[in-house]
Amino acid sequence: METAVLLAMSTLFKVVLIIFGVFAFIFILIVGRFINIWIQAWSSGARVSFISLIGMWLRKVPAQLIVRARISAVQAGITELSTSNLESVYLVRKEPADMMTCVNGLIIAYKANLELNFNELQAHHFAGGHVIELVQAMIAAHRAKIALTLDVARAIDLAGRDILDAVQTTVKPKIIDCPTQDASSGSNMLDAVAKDGIRLLVKARVTVRSNIDQLVRGATEETIIARVGQGIVSAIGSSPTYKDVLENPDRISHKVLECGLDAQTAFEIVSIDIADVSVASVRDVANVGAFLEAERAETDKQMRQAEAEGRRAMAVAREQEMRALVQENQAKVVLAEAEVPRAMAEAFRSGNMGIMDYYRMKNIKADTDMRDSIGRGGEESGKIK
Repeated sequence: METAVLLAMSTLFKVVLIIFGVFAFIFILIVGRFINIWIQAWSSGARVSFISLIGMWLRKVPAQLIVRARISAVQAGITELSTSNLESVYLVRKEPADMMTCVNGLIIAYKANLELNFNELQAHHFAGGHVIELVQAMIAAHRAKIALTLDVARAIDLAGRDILDAVQTTVKPKIIDCPTQDASSGSNMLDAVAKDGIRLLVKARVTVRSNIDQLVRGATEETIIARVGQGIVSAIGSSPTYKDVLENPDRISHKVLECGLDAQTAFEIVSIDIADVSVASVRDVANVGAFLEAERAETDKQMRQAEAEGRRAMAVAREQEMRALVQENQAKVVLAEAEVPRAMAEAFRSGNMGIMDYYRMKNIKADTDMRDSIGRGGEESGKIK
């Protein structure tokens, strides 16, 4: 009986020993798997428990990546960032870059004393925003004393605008050429005509700064360029002569600036400067005034010649009309004379005219023809002499 009990106890001890050995082996494997990561976290001050490491392994989250991100945050002074927050970023798309982007953004904000929440940065990143640029823009705005809230910055970034460039442009205005260089035609000058008909080539430079309040819904640089170009053309078109524009180009810029061209745009116009103005086609001529006077005189001469030619053509046309009228009247006379024999025949038949009347008329006609012949002979002899 005692032998059986001893045998049973010995068997149970062996089973327990085997089970203990299995668990010990598993524990050693787990400890060996995560010991390096745990020591790395512990030595860096970003302590992570073995339970958390095992949980990451079971959830198929790369523990090395999570620990490295937490170490970066702790080394920067951010101790409240837990591993669960880091895992939540990774598990959305399982992209390591997502987590490192959010952590780096939080570190930059913390170093700049900006009160930004990790969850807010995470939400903005997954909404399609640019976390690093957002944080850098807010830092620049904070340093420049520009009122820029997180909600406004996120809205600007998600609208597709370069938030960092917008803040930098607010601090340091930029210059826009009007018009821009056209690669297809190579023309970079505005073409305007004064009231005296002289074409002018103008190039302006517009200094603008960003309008933070209008960045989301405001128009872009193309609208500014189009409005300024339209204003310059209109201002030059209202000038009496081109000389007024060449003498005082600043009047054009002041007149355009007073029109409020930056309304409903993402920019605020600081100044409009006329960089270059010249008369079309005479940029290389020394005496522009003499050249234009000569051109005007030649143009006036051609206009007068054209008017004279028009009057001559009208006179020729009138002469042809009168000749046609003479031919028409002669035709009417011939038609009228053709009615005379018919009328005479009718007079003979009706008894209103006798044979003696006919001969008397013939004698008168013969006498008239003789006198005409004598008269024509005298004119011809006079011409011969």
